[in-house]
Amino acid sequence: MPVLTLAPPSPGAVPAPAGAQQPAPPRAVPHAASIAGHRLGPLRISSIVAAPWPAAHGRSTVLCGQGEHVTLVLPHHGTAALFLDGGRLPLRPGAFAVARAGRPVVLEVSEDFSGTAFHWSREAAGPTEDDLLELSGTAFGTDTGTAALAATYLGLLARPVLSLDPQVAARLVTTAQDLLTVLAHEHRRRAARPVPEEVRATIARTKEYILRRLGDPGLTPEGIAAAHHFSVRYLHKLYQFEGVTVGRWIQRRRLEMCRRDLARPSARPATVSAVAGRWGFVSTSHFSRVFRATYGVTPREWQAGAREPGTWPTVLGPADRCDPARDGPARRHPL
Repeated sequence: MPVLTLAPPSPGAVPAPAGAQQPAPPRAVPHAASIAGHRLGPLRISSIVAAPWPAAHGRSTVLCGQGEHVTLVLPHHGTAALFLDGGRLPLRPGAFAVARAGRPVVLEVSEDFSGTAFHWSREAAGPTEDDLLELSGTAFGTDTGTAALAATYLGLLARPVLSLDPQVAARLVTTAQDLLTVLAHEHRRRAARPVPEEVRATIARTKEYILRRLGDPGLTPEGIAAAHHFSVRYLHKLYQFEGVTVGRWIQRRRLEMCRRDLARPSARPATVSAVAGRWGFVSTSHFSRVFRATYGVTPREWQAGAREPGTWPTVLGPADRCDPARDGPARRHPL
């Protein structure tokens, strides 16, 4: 369980840097703050209400995450500062910040404050370590559509729900984690070289074409290029702006759709081979190998975990972890 403690700093002091031991909370702590927690599927949610500590120059610190859990802090009322990896990150209502697992997350409060801390195991489904590194150390708010959507969605998840089907809870958490993955990719692209508007529009057209034919096992880069009246070489050049090959992009989308369908609640779940075939995989064994290499579990384990969230499988990350050298040449198994 993630650690959640409140401790007033000594007069004139600031929260200790990452790795330092936090002071023990005195008896007066319950009068300065309260922390209540509940669980939503694989996600642990802690509601924090804190006030400044008068004897410590109007500041209080909350150790709101450490150990083998990823922590996300979302303020609702009042401003605070998040001390993470030796840096200080101001937070305001509507913004949120993510901390990777294995790092103490210290929140300094200088006014009446309420917020929510979300925790999930580093081995659980969600953004990869690279994505978490991209998100860590940044306050995300309403500056982009994806960040605003994620903040709003997380705010809704923070509300305790007394009765919620475990399968529904697990899928709600997966949606939140998928939003963070999208946000990481968006943040990474913003830092990359600018993409000309004409190129961006052409890429969007090819993606729309691909998504409409995702279940077609005959979908190939050659066919995509021919449909848009340019060469295969130019198609591959376009997807260099995406940081991925066109073949890998297709495989990612297919894996995402298979993952979704395998987790869909049903009295008669579809077989792994049926789901794989529905989304363009011609070889069930190849699909199973790629799925396991990507998510760390087999398709059957993922499907079983979706039906029994209490035994939800370990999942390592999104589909860009596929390794052609490990999974075999793509030409042997169409996309």
